[in-house]
Amino acid sequence: MGRLVIGIAGGSGSGKTTVASRIISAVGEERVTYIQHDSYYKDRSNIPLEEREKINYDHPDALETSLLVRHLHKLLEGSPVEIPIYDFITHTRKPVGNIVYPRDVIIVEGILIFVEKELRELFDIKLYVDTDPDIRFIRRLKRDIEERGRTIDSVIKQYLETVRPMHIEFVEPTKRFADVIIPEGGYNQVAINMVISTILQKL
Repeated sequence: MGRLVIGIAGGSGSGKTTVASRIISAVGEERVTYIQHDSYYKDRSNIPLEEREKINYDHPDALETSLLVRHLHKLLEGSPVEIPIYDFITHTRKPVGNIVYPRDVIIVEGILIFVEKELRELFDIKLYVDTDPDIRFIRRLKRDIEERGRTIDSVIKQYLETVRPMHIEFVEPTKRFADVIIPEGGYNQVAINMVISTILQKL
């Protein structure tokens, strides 16, 4: 049986991780390889921290998507890969990554995963999680403060300067590539049940 590759896109804070978690629970953790595009942010250890903080991390160029594509090809061939571990406070990669193994279902999640054709074409099922901007902003604010050591002011500044404009320019337009659009993310039980049913059927 071939492996099933699922892409979950949508704006920052839309509920992509929640949708991924529901799918993993239904399919079984032991059958799923879960990858976040965020792990593939380029290592910036070669430039000073002040310069790193000025980079637009919501632009596709901030990510090493070509490495993710190579990793997916390897997983589809049946080989394990070493996924980078990215430090969001220092904007650098850890010296050693996480080894992940190919399983029946490979889930890739990220705001920009449908932007590049080469990556997009690897997905058997493309899901777009569509959530109102105010809800997404509140979730991002909470996450960045609690998990990424950010201040309220820095999160608001980044949202206005890069997150919102990049969402409009790059993320929102990729909705047209989705096989299924899930309004309100993890709270849309009907849509999630339909998606899970389709996945289980394909397996």
